[in-house]
Amino acid sequence: MSSSLPVVRTRFAPSPTGYLHIGGARTALFAWAYARRHGGQFILRIEDTDVARSTPEAVQGILDGMQWLGLAHDEGPFYQMQRMERYKEVIQQMLAAGTAYQCYMAKEELDDLRAAQEARKEKPRYDGRWRPEPGKTLPPIPPGHNPVVRFRNPTTGVVAWDDQVKGRIEIANAELDDFIIARADGTPTYNFCVVVDDRDMGITHVIRGDDHVNNTPRQINLLQALGAPVPRYGHLSMILGDDGTKLSKRHGAVSVMQYDENGYLPEAVLNYLGRLGWSHGNEEVFLMAQFVEWFDLDHITSSAAQFNTEKLNWLNAHYLKLADDARLGAEIRRRLSREGVTATDCPDAAAIAALYKDRVQNLNELADCAHPFYIAPHASAELVAQHLTDAAQAALADLRSRLARADFLPEVLGKALKETLVATGLKMPQVAIPLRVALLGQPQSPAIDRVLAVLGRDRTLERLDRLP
Repeated sequence: MSSSLPVVRTRFAPSPTGYLHIGGARTALFAWAYARRHGGQFILRIEDTDVARSTPEAVQGILDGMQWLGLAHDEGPFYQMQRMERYKEVIQQMLAAGTAYQCYMAKEELDDLRAAQEARKEKPRYDGRWRPEPGKTLPPIPPGHNPVVRFRNPTTGVVAWDDQVKGRIEIANAELDDFIIARADGTPTYNFCVVVDDRDMGITHVIRGDDHVNNTPRQINLLQALGAPVPRYGHLSMILGDDGTKLSKRHGAVSVMQYDENGYLPEAVLNYLGRLGWSHGNEEVFLMAQFVEWFDLDHITSSAAQFNTEKLNWLNAHYLKLADDARLGAEIRRRLSREGVTATDCPDAAAIAALYKDRVQNLNELADCAHPFYIAPHASAELVAQHLTDAAQAALADLRSRLARADFLPEVLGKALKETLVATGLKMPQVAIPLRVALLGQPQSPAIDRVLAVLGRDRTLERLDRLP
């Protein structure tokens, strides 16, 4: 990258009025990846000026979600509520420069104005009655009334930008009214705070959801009034559910941390989000280092992306197969501990993970597979009647005597099983399936010699001794 080019600075700026959901996580990922791709900085900003709806729990949820995903910020988190004096300072500068003005229009007057405009089939908008103009006489200031501050929006021309996702967008200034930048109590409004923050923080690229497209012309005009550089904008289209409707909790619009609760690996979620509206050829599977190397804004689709739970589950199963056994063992222990199951001693949780990680789609399923290794299961009456016949129990008794003096290594245990088959004249399924039912309470498992090795001598013999 040429040294003459400005350093790329992106930001993720969620409002802590709810959890960090999958759409916000995708926005954060794209902004993070763009900064990483260009050797820039990624800033985290918490837009918490909606005091009535912002909560500390939501803030923590955002921070936890970002940490779980591994989207580390270079600066921040910055909190807008801690920057109030800065916003008020800029408002005073704008009032002095004439780019903003005080408006004493009462709420009732504004309501009446809008009602009259709607009756005439006009777009509701402020009529500029308190906007200073040469030769214009303003209304008398009503006593005891605190003014709002309005931005003096240009009345002619257009606001235009080349959106990095949607292409050229132009909005006539005549469509925009003199919007409020500070309320009557002095608190600044959203669009104003965003502009001051983006200017002060040197943001060069704004990557955000397309629900902000309508805010962009106002923010560009504000930036220009402040003499500030205008960032490049890229507005990401919305995410639809599996059925093509707006994403809801039913589809996956839940807290990012719920994906952790549901047994997903962060790398699977990130890989999935990376392909949600962006592509690099036909590549479906990639780690974040590869994603950063490939990522650009040119290959983001301008149409809505569709969430596909089946594909996410497939990716998660793929990453489970690749995951380190020790890491998966720690996840097994964490999940079993929620159920009051202590899994810190033998059997080794990492060894259980190695047994089952090719057979499950998520960590919760993996923990379910591990559960009977620690808590002796009780097979259903149907399974007992079907598989633990007199012949099967006689074979298990023969096998128990061999296991009692065997080394608990898969190759040794496999040999003991074959000796029992020879001694009883039974086939492998006629012994292995009853053995699984006796040990794990279920007729299916990975290779039984490996299961025995992980379960261990003491638990194996103890469970065989419980047979009637």
